[in-house]
Amino acid sequence: MIPETSQTDGRDDALLVETSGLTKRYGARITAVDDLDLSVRRGEVYGFLGPNGAGKTTTLRMILGLIKPSSGTATVLGEAPGAPAGLARVGALVESPAFYPYLSGRDNLRVMARYSGVAPSRVEEVLQQVELSGRAGDRFKKYSLGMKQRLGVAAALLKDPELLILDEPANGLDPKGMADMRAIIRGVREEGKTVLISSHLLGEVEQICDRIGVILRGKLVAERTMEELRGREGGLLVRAEPLEEATRVAQDLPEVEEAQVADGMLRITVDPARAAEVNAGLVNAGVRVSELRMVERSLEEMFLELTGGETV
Repeated sequence: MIPETSQTDGRDDALLVETSGLTKRYGARITAVDDLDLSVRRGEVYGFLGPNGAGKTTTLRMILGLIKPSSGTATVLGEAPGAPAGLARVGALVESPAFYPYLSGRDNLRVMARYSGVAPSRVEEVLQQVELSGRAGDRFKKYSLGMKQRLGVAAALLKDPELLILDEPANGLDPKGMADMRAIIRGVREEGKTVLISSHLLGEVEQICDRIGVILRGKLVAERTMEELRGREGGLLVRAEPLEEATRVAQDLPEVEEAQVADGMLRITVDPARAAEVNAGLVNAGVRVSELRMVERSLEEMFLELTGGETV
């Protein structure tokens, strides 16, 4: 399957993360990541999706220099994975966060700040940012799964990183916690920073990501903006009266491939860029058009199509 790549949209496309042919094999039989070409642009929230075992976490670990690739290359902020100059500008939460169980959340962050050369004042700032200040004095071992996840994100934010890498950041969070996590990620992006997020919660990804990459059995099968993915099928939905006449007129328009009624609306298979022509054709024929919009599918529908029905 050939990866689908996004087109340049005219903005600053400096790449903060770029891989070329990145591959990780375990022995002769297992290929966890296979010839992966991935690109994360400055200032975007990039969603990295794939079924369980597709190679998401392995890819993130290679990008961070935690494991070595079998072949291929990667650069992070212009540096090799794991290079001190690059890691100084990266914050990451990969897999389950690990802290000293008998220290409080605040003291755990103080230890990390000391080793990272971060100002002590950042500890209270990030605790407030993830809304954990009220429980910061409790021992880590007493934290719920969601609280541990929040502390892990707080730790990733300590260095005020240029690039934030999060592996399943909403794991264990209740609906309010998920909404808060979305707000945190949006806030990081609004500060001009970049976020690379791996998640199995498609609804969450759909709400916060600018672009997504889909990995299947170690291979990147798509890398596109959310707008491109939603419009990938093509077509228009039209609310018009009389509906029967609208259908007949649309079927006769030269730019239209197919027109049929679905759920009380006219669904037209056509290049969405031809919406003006379709609207003019209907109106000129005496059809009253009250709504016309591009067909959009959910991320879940698109994901299932790209992965052949495999679930996250």
